[in-house]
Amino acid sequence: MADGALRRRMRAVPWKTFCTGGVVGVIAALGHSPFDLWLLSLLGFAAAFAMLRITASGFSDAVFGLGFGTGYFALSLSWIVEPFLVDPLVHGWMAPFAILFLSMGLALFWAVAFWGAKWVSKTGWAVILTLTLAELVRAYVFTGFPWAMPSYVLVDKLVAQSAGFMGPHGLNLVFFLVAWGLARALVYDRRFAIKIGLAVLGVVALAVPLGEADQQVPSARPVVRLVQPNAPQHQKWDPQYAGVFFERLVQFTRAGEERPDLIVWPETAVPVWLHNAARTLGIISDAAGDVPVVLGINRAEGTRIFNAVVLMDAAGRVTQTYDKHHLVPFGEYIPLGNLLSKIGIQGLASRDGDGFSPGVGADVLDLGALGKALVLICYEAVFPQDVRAAPERPDFILHLTNDAWFGNFSGPYQHLDQARMRAIESGLPVLRAANTGVSAVIDAKGRVLDALPLNTAGYLDVALPVAQPKTLYAKVGDLPIAIVVVLLLLTGLLLRRRETH
Repeated sequence: MADGALRRRMRAVPWKTFCTGGVVGVIAALGHSPFDLWLLSLLGFAAAFAMLRITASGFSDAVFGLGFGTGYFALSLSWIVEPFLVDPLVHGWMAPFAILFLSMGLALFWAVAFWGAKWVSKTGWAVILTLTLAELVRAYVFTGFPWAMPSYVLVDKLVAQSAGFMGPHGLNLVFFLVAWGLARALVYDRRFAIKIGLAVLGVVALAVPLGEADQQVPSARPVVRLVQPNAPQHQKWDPQYAGVFFERLVQFTRAGEERPDLIVWPETAVPVWLHNAARTLGIISDAAGDVPVVLGINRAEGTRIFNAVVLMDAAGRVTQTYDKHHLVPFGEYIPLGNLLSKIGIQGLASRDGDGFSPGVGADVLDLGALGKALVLICYEAVFPQDVRAAPERPDFILHLTNDAWFGNFSGPYQHLDQARMRAIESGLPVLRAANTGVSAVIDAKGRVLDALPLNTAGYLDVALPVAQPKTLYAKVGDLPIAIVVVLLLLTGLLLRRRETH
């Protein structure tokens, strides 16, 4: 009777269904940094799955899923307002619209997943599969935006190592399966102790922490210096401060009697264009001595501009250049701008010099005795497929980023978690140089061996960790898990069709 009354109420008042989903979604987002309350995240998803028993129609399922996703993404992506507050008088008014539209836009994927789950099965078990599929689609469609994937709340757990076998989406499937089992045991089948026991066992399996890293790195390993100038975004390009931050970078590059084998500056660290940087690069080379330097700098070709990383050899010559190819929509370019320019809507096409232009694709830098490094610039570390796109397997990943855009609360820490997941998936260590932090050395199991805290100026000399053998996920990517999920959904549809005939 109680379920029936609640069913009728949620069907009659959709906004209550939406708001209920929103509250549960906020709870589910608490597993992400900086909260790191992974158990609350699991309970939030379990509660959401349990609601599939109460919702009375596909429409109610979709409304609840939309609310659940909106609450989840509103909290986990709250850092998205920070770029609009760098110049609040000009852009501040956009911040609430940005978080609202982004959260609800991403929540549409989950709304379809909740609707589809009841369509496949009346009991809603298929949400395990439909939500996994929704996350796969979110990672690729419209260039993708897989930030805050549910599986990332497990990055510190032993179970996260399975991402090297089945990737983050396979780990999503495991996470959803345990959440569904918990919901089933505690809500649907409370009288069956064995089911409750299995659900609790699944929770315990997720809770096992990842062991401490062995800090004894072979002495013969190369040493890399990660430089963190701590330049706040609102001051980074201000002529009154740009020189201060540059001098700070130079001092950290020159510091110390024992010289590293490589020095790494963060994304857009150099405050001049590459074609005008001869004198600036000379200063950097003098400070580095005979040590090569990898640094972030903007460059131009005609009217087109690129967010670039260059390798400067011991003689101060730029020997290799990498241009960021996976750009931030609306931040670095306008989606469909090139297409719109063909029909007379000008001022949006990156190929005409409006916004950044993408590079030709993933590439590696040949660093001699250090091996080869896959360069990821900022946003590119969000995408597992960008690591797999490397033309050859590198010896490590070099991540240059400017997380000053992400504020001081959640964004930088979530970005770090995603870099850690890239290490697990690929079996490759990650060296991360961030403008304001967190700069870190991450081993091939995703463990942070050493780091510079957020909003701290300094440098870190770190021994380069050893790569692990190439993982299965690095070889096959997301296609196998996508095929498995689709086949299971088709099987569920066929079984339901037989039941109704």
